[in-house]
Amino acid sequence: MAMTDSEFHQLADEMFQAIDTAIEQAIDEQDADIDIDASGNVLQLEFPDTSKIVINKQEPLHQIWVATKFGGYHFSFVEGQWIDERNGGEFMPFVIDSIKRQGDIQLSL
Repeated sequence: MAMTDSEFHQLADEMFQAIDTAIEQAIDEQDADIDIDASGNVLQLEFPDTSKIVINKQEPLHQIWVATKFGGYHFSFVEGQWIDERNGGEFMPFVIDSIKRQGDIQLSL
């Protein structure tokens, strides 16, 4: 059954809140130099070199998109998880790995 827009927003908002909470806590605990800016449908993580990871909701496609300096990725909600449509990876481990690759910061969640 197809997901409704309201279901998509609820699921995406839950993931955005989880990212914001978990990553912010890890940043504080590890004194990592990452700025988080949440605004509307967009969550940005900015690194000391001014590069960013941008996470945003794509309502028409019911996806969460992640833009990093090494590529763009599209995640769809499949069987209870946000999954990368290209390689089948899960969303949160991907974000943690992206922070490591882009900012050389290893967050422990």
